[in-house]
Order: sequence, then C-alpha cells, then structure tokens
Amino acid sequence: MQAQAQYTPNPNAVKFVADQSLFEGSRSIHGKKGDDMSHPLLKGILALDGVESIMAYDDFVSVNKSEPANWEELEPAILDVFISYNK
Repeated sequence: MQAQAQYTPNPNAVKFVADQSLFEGSRSIHGKKGDDMSHPLLKGILALDGVESIMAYDDFVSVNKSEPANWEELEPAILDVFISYNK
C-alpha cells in the first residue's frame, strides 16, 4: 500500500493519506504511545521511536511526533509501515 505525506500547519503533525480506504465505520480511531492497538498498521506506526499519538479515519492517519523527533527520519519510517501493511 502506498501513502503520501501531507504537512499541516502544526509542525509536530503530518497527515499520511493512503491510496485506498483503511478503516471502516464512521468513527475515528485515536491512540497514543503505549496503547494496545489491535490494528496492525496503527500498531506499527505507534511502535516507531518519536511517534507520540495518532488519529485515523477512512484513508488517512495523522501522526503527532514528540518534540525532539524530526520528520526527515520519521516520515520514511512511517511510509515503510504503510508499504509493508497488507489489508
């Protein structure tokens, strides 16, 4: 699966939009570091060093990073999780 990063006005948040729907239902999914997520994509993203929290809905996952983390390292790692995810 492919995804594209879309930067937001918040320097600690990036929205990753997939090329297909990821989640069913009409409610968003929220999680933070240490949460036990059952969804493999979200579990993989939250396991990355520097990821603080996520909010997911339909075809995207918004990722919030910790202050010391940088997107130059984190973005490719998150995109790798998308690539290895098989729905």
